[in-house]
Amino acid sequence: MAESMIQELFADRIGGNRFGKEEKVYKFEKIKRARNAAISAHPDVELIDMGVGEPDGAAFPEVVRRLAEEAGKWENRTYADNGIMAFREAVAEYMGSQYGVDLDPATEICHSVGSKNALSMLPAAFINPGDYSLMTIPGYPVLGTHTRYYGGENYSLPLREENAFLPDLGQVPNEVANSAKILYLNYPNNPTGATATESFYDRVIEFALENKLVVVSDAAYAPLTYDARPLSILSRPRAKETCVELQSMSKGFNMTGWRLSWVCGSPLVVRAFETVKDNFDSGQFRAIQLAAAEALENYETITPRIVEKYSRRLDLLVAALREVGFDAKKPGGTFYLYVRAPKGIQNGPRLESAEEVSQHLIREKLVSTVPWDDVGAYLRFSATFVANGMEEEERVVNEVKHRLGQLNLQF
Repeated sequence: MAESMIQELFADRIGGNRFGKEEKVYKFEKIKRARNAAISAHPDVELIDMGVGEPDGAAFPEVVRRLAEEAGKWENRTYADNGIMAFREAVAEYMGSQYGVDLDPATEICHSVGSKNALSMLPAAFINPGDYSLMTIPGYPVLGTHTRYYGGENYSLPLREENAFLPDLGQVPNEVANSAKILYLNYPNNPTGATATESFYDRVIEFALENKLVVVSDAAYAPLTYDARPLSILSRPRAKETCVELQSMSKGFNMTGWRLSWVCGSPLVVRAFETVKDNFDSGQFRAIQLAAAEALENYETITPRIVEKYSRRLDLLVAALREVGFDAKKPGGTFYLYVRAPKGIQNGPRLESAEEVSQHLIREKLVSTVPWDDVGAYLRFSATFVANGMEEEERVVNEVKHRLGQLNLQF
């Protein structure tokens, strides 16, 4: 088949006949290119990566041992389809113990091959052409991308500092609310680190019931909280009538690459997800599910150690960034610091956006961050930088403080 013929076959959702002809350099690709250029220009200087969005630690030894044990068993070789009961039961026990949420393993829980897969599949169950998904920004765009793939539209809910980075549901126009099928939330929030409150979740549930829509609560960072006990929207009254929550093995158990999460809550929404999922994949490897069950059963000895590490690192980062001018505050959750970007360098260039600041910090000081310009100019620093032990953590953070301090940042 001739290339010119193929060019006319691409779907509009990925660019149609313009696919591959218009180079769009996205934020993370720009960061990667700038990092590579800085390393080439300064091969003797350590690049400090404060932009990594995944845990720096490995899965705990007892979980790895369980995986090895289960991987060799003949009975675990087959398709898992929509999950094995042992994992569902472990999830139900965990959700009850950690969040006070009562779930039926058979009807209110289904595993997913990572939260990203679940977010990409849920629109298939609800979105017809012209329907809306309500999406918080800044945020993770996958559910919104797939909403557009199915002919739907997205309505943006800005997360503003003055509103504790919670969306103002009252701003949604009636005509949008009437056409909305999904409200996507993410707390603890990436990138802001904000946490939700019980009263906020109660308002969300009221809004969803009034407007007849489904709430998708992406709680991948839920175990990583510092100012209160972890909170699930499903712990609030009437939540199961309209809400599902995505929880993950990635952030609270150091199992990012294992690709395992779950959708839980409204039995009808979970059933719809199972139906769609049946047509996308054949389930995650049974041995991984059994190893994850081991982790969930021992979360009280695993997750607190991870939380303690990131809490310690965030304290170090907050203190260091405040010394060089940032208005840094420890977040309620996640492993991110989200801070207003400087506006320029004393006796140097004016920087018009967070992206310009991020690029400048990589080029000039080999410190990599992630910029966000959706609702004001902010930088995201991550506490997942590579460091082996507390002494190394202090060294890395002090080096960041030293390098940024040399710039005389203007805010």
